[in-house]
Amino acid sequence: MEIIQVVGLGLISTILILIIKEQKPIFAFLLTASTSILIFLFLIGKIDTVIRELENMAESAGVQMIYLKTILKIIGIAYIAEFGSQIVRDAGQESIASKIELAGKVLIMVLAIPIIGIIIETVMKLLPT
Repeated sequence: MEIIQVVGLGLISTILILIIKEQKPIFAFLLTASTSILIFLFLIGKIDTVIRELENMAESAGVQMIYLKTILKIIGIAYIAEFGSQIVRDAGQESIASKIELAGKVLIMVLAIPIIGIIIETVMKLLPT
């Protein structure tokens, strides 16, 4: 029941943040950021397990690993951009958070171009000439 640990950490941090936010807002932000990073670090082991399982499934299905790795990079960029933008948003910097999200979307598009090309080639081969 690891989720109970995560929720407990989140609730305790939230209560502490609410208590100190009015007198020391910088400490409240630091507590928010450190709690977020702790939760992220807690999840890294689980993410590694999921990635290894996906690699095993792709290997047994005969999928080329370059495609799986590209898709995992895209997913990683999406999660990291969301994580970073949420921390920046917690600090009250909505504009910078929006730019982080934009950068994540652009990087995802750049990585997706080869996969989109393969999909278009496959569809063109299936169409009758």
